[in-house]
Amino acid sequence: MSPVAEYKQLIAEVPPKVIRSEKENRYYLGKIDEMNARWDDLTKAERDLYETLAVLIEDFEKKTYPSRAASPIAAIQELMAANGLKQKDLVGVFETASVASEVLKGKRSLTTEHVRRLGKRFKVSPALFL
Repeated sequence: MSPVAEYKQLIAEVPPKVIRSEKENRYYLGKIDEMNARWDDLTKAERDLYETLAVLIEDFEKKTYPSRAASPIAAIQELMAANGLKQKDLVGVFETASVASEVLKGKRSLTTEHVRRLGKRFKVSPALFL
């Protein structure tokens, strides 16, 4: 199946749309979690859908929870502290120790891959880091 045909089939099964309720948000978060569980086996079309859903979730959560308690970096730092981790312990999440350092200092943005790995590493929703 061509990537375009596969993507069309995926959006027919999980139609991405603007999220307007917490119920819809939970539904899409569930889909993200399902894809995280099999990340290494996802096709390009599935990864494209993942990124689309992540944008929709981020938009809903920014509008619904405008005064988030913590930035993504603060959330990472809090999770590191709670788990007794040092920056070097996140090399499996970030490509290198220097990338981890730059992200934690706010000099580099989190990528979609970082967000996915952080969610998996800390066993939390990747949306926490969006």
